[in-house]
Amino acid sequence: MIYFLSDAHLGSWAMQHRRTQERRLVRFLDSIKHKAKAVYLLGDMFDFWNEYRYVVPKGYTRFLGKISELTDMGVEVHYFIGNHDIWTYGYLEEECGVILHREPVTVELYDKVFYLAHGDGLGDPDPKFKVIRSIFHNRTCQRLLNLVHPRWGMWFGQTWAKHSRLKREDGKEPPFMGEDKEYLVTYTKEYMNSHPDIDFYIYGHRHIQLDLVLSRKVRMLILGDWIWQFTYAVFDGEHLFLENYIEGETEP
Repeated sequence: MIYFLSDAHLGSWAMQHRRTQERRLVRFLDSIKHKAKAVYLLGDMFDFWNEYRYVVPKGYTRFLGKISELTDMGVEVHYFIGNHDIWTYGYLEEECGVILHREPVTVELYDKVFYLAHGDGLGDPDPKFKVIRSIFHNRTCQRLLNLVHPRWGMWFGQTWAKHSRLKREDGKEPPFMGEDKEYLVTYTKEYMNSHPDIDFYIYGHRHIQLDLVLSRKVRMLILGDWIWQFTYAVFDGEHLFLENYIEGETEP
């Protein structure tokens, strides 16, 4: 089995239930550890993650311990950076054993071809977002951030992430806006025209559950999140399912 999930935003100051949320995520990962060949974490698993040379963010011990257990067991754990956890410089790979991806990846799984990405920056027309994204990915800006003492650097990052969440109604993303307005859909339709070999496109970022058939061959999924929805995709080698994790009821 191959599992895909994204957007837990662990540690968010905008959420009251963050410890419960982390425990639920860890219990899910524990429930699949003997079934999973690979787990793909498609970004924003942390609400803000920044590594300093000798310091990493406080907390997340249950989650980090569980993904370390998975990799120790031989399960491939692929971690895609999102727009909240860009600032990772080796700790997750060296200490937890994950395979880190900074760009979208095309990979063959059980004879099917998948295009996997967090989704930020793909077709988004917002010029403000583009500017902010370019700053966050700029190596010089990243080095300048790490010159700030962790007390203040982490405070800045957590405050920015909290503001980003609370500026939306109920802290949630807008619902599906239709195929012609969802930029990940329009991006995918354009991309698939020049990449006919791809069977499945899977994204995070938008915090909505979407399972869309784009042609007789191609499906596109947006994975929802692990804040309110607790959703994931699973591929058994033949079929791809978008599921909800309900403790005590779900058999992944």
